[in-house]
Amino acid sequence: MDSEDDTRDSADEDFYSGGEAGLALSDDGDADYDFADRDSDDSDDLISHRQQQNYSVLSETDIKQHQADDMNRVSTVLSISKSEACALLRSYNWSVSKVHDEWFVDEARVRTAVGLPEKQNEMPNERELTCGICFESCPRESMGAASCGHPFCGVCWRGYISTAINDGPGCLMLRCPDPSCSAAVGQDMVNLFASDEDKGKYERYLCRSYIEDNRKTKWCPAPGCEYAVEFVVGSGSYDVSCGCSYGFCWNCTEEAHRPVDCSTVSKWILKNSAESENMNWILANSKPCPKCKRPIEKNQGCMHITCTPPCKFEFCWLCLGPWSDHGERTGGFYACNRYEAARQEGAFDDSERRREMAKNSLERYTHYYERWAANQS
Repeated sequence: MDSEDDTRDSADEDFYSGGEAGLALSDDGDADYDFADRDSDDSDDLISHRQQQNYSVLSETDIKQHQADDMNRVSTVLSISKSEACALLRSYNWSVSKVHDEWFVDEARVRTAVGLPEKQNEMPNERELTCGICFESCPRESMGAASCGHPFCGVCWRGYISTAINDGPGCLMLRCPDPSCSAAVGQDMVNLFASDEDKGKYERYLCRSYIEDNRKTKWCPAPGCEYAVEFVVGSGSYDVSCGCSYGFCWNCTEEAHRPVDCSTVSKWILKNSAESENMNWILANSKPCPKCKRPIEKNQGCMHITCTPPCKFEFCWLCLGPWSDHGERTGGFYACNRYEAARQEGAFDDSERRREMAKNSLERYTHYYERWAANQS
């Protein structure tokens, strides 16, 4: 989402070398801001009314209700179970319209991508079955299977699901334990085999996923606040007030800062933060994931990078392009012909220049810090 227009031309060199951008002042020396008439009650009521129209504050109960409503809509329209609807929505970032569009364009492709077999496969109709993990023979009633029909005993299912949940949010994309199968393991299987503690964790991950993966919602950034805000994209002002009374900018999640734009606020916070040199280190020694933008450090190995769950995006470290477009023809695992060609054309000049500036700033900071630390000791 684009922030408000930035009217200041601040050079990157000033940002890394310690330069400061000044505020525009009027002729009498005061900051040139325009303030509305604070004595006008009608104006305040109008502003409050407009703010109420472009966002809504969601409690945990509201989030779960929204989530259940979306699953019911998808389940009803597509004639599938709620567990399958949940898996579909999770794969398409909880966008009901996106799920419907993709499903009706190519249902088979969507089913394959999400892990939903077209036909529900039952376990073999035998009194005893062999578990595919521990290879023990168990009565059929003590076995369980996902929609693919691969049978595993209850003990192995509990261990498999518990381990995945304790590993983090990646459990929301859990697949069948059979190495050759990609069938999704949905919430129905979790409710069947997981302990009460693990069920609670899974539900919290699912609730967080609904907010963090949905482009229309964000958590309130206030410490300890459990409210989320649903925003009407493209509705003007980004200033919102949470149910905890904390006011913030929905676009950048910093404190409400109108009329200053988000880009300027971000630079100001970075310059005044005690972690500014850590940010310089991140810029100098890492690259952002092209999909989720998390910084990734590469200290050894080949150019094939896989982001951590739940992103799991695979890309080339040099050109940041999808790894599916790479192979022997592009230079293998330790080179990238596309990067070299683009570099010769100047495509990476700006990013490499910024990274080099960050390295120089970090080296200068380290030079003086080491002497200060030696003097202190």
